[in-house]
Order: sequence, then C-alpha cells, then structure tokens
Amino acid sequence: MDDDVIAKIREKMRSDDGKTFKEAVNETLRHGLLFEDERRKKPRKPFKVKAKNLGVYPHLNYDDIGALLEEIEGPFHK
Repeated sequence: MDDDVIAKIREKMRSDDGKTFKEAVNETLRHGLLFEDERRKKPRKPFKVKAKNLGVYPHLNYDDIGALLEEIEGPFHK
C-alpha cells in the first residue's frame, strides 16, 4: 500500500476507537465498493449538447480549414 493510503487508514483507526488496521481497511473497501455499485445502478441523464450561434464572419472561408487555423493560431499552427 502507498504511504498516503496507510496514513488515511491509521487516521480512520484513531477516529474509530479500537478498530484494527484490518477492520479499517475492510470497512473502507466495502464502503467504496458499495458506493461504486450504487453509482452504477442510478440512471444517468443523457448528455445533450446545446448549440450556440456564433455568427458568421464574411471575410472567413469556412470550407478552407487550413486558412481558418492560420487565421486563429497563426502561420505556425502545424
């Protein structure tokens, strides 16, 4: 185990008087695994992209990607 994980487990042992290292690790793993199971069960809202009109600039040719990149990023965009 990494040092930071061991430190957190020992912190948990101190806050829960009398808990052994093994009990603290098992409790933490159970909590994390149960949380992961619950998170997977919850239906997620579908991701939607909201389009926004950015306007049209008449001096730009939107069919020429290279020219657009050069206009936005300069001549060294490659």
